[in-house]
Amino acid sequence: MGDCVKRFGAQNQGHFAKGGQEKPVKPPILPGYVVFSKKGRDKGRYFVVLYTLDADFVMVSDGDTRKLDHLKKKRRKHLTACPIERPELMDLLAKGQLKDSDIRKALFPIANKTRAEQMPNENREG
Repeated sequence: MGDCVKRFGAQNQGHFAKGGQEKPVKPPILPGYVVFSKKGRDKGRYFVVLYTLDADFVMVSDGDTRKLDHLKKKRRKHLTACPIERPELMDLLAKGQLKDSDIRKALFPIANKTRAEQMPNENREG
């Protein structure tokens, strides 16, 4: 769970690991990208990166438990980047019009897609 590269099918960019095998390129952890938390009490949650503090830290929000007035400072190594970018959120942030509800709406389909994959197929008609 939480391997965004595997789940969302990031494209292989032709980088090679030792032994000549191709290694998939991880998406960057940049402002506007969706990330998955691997460590901490927020483990297993999706966030949007709002801005970078330095080479090690970013500020993230999910619009629910971590709202815009109380952002989460998170180490990059504790996050997995998903190949999903939300530039519309960055435009709203630059204008000063970004709301928690905008972030929740952007993350809702991603979080629910992964939950649906984990649920058993008992109640589905077929």
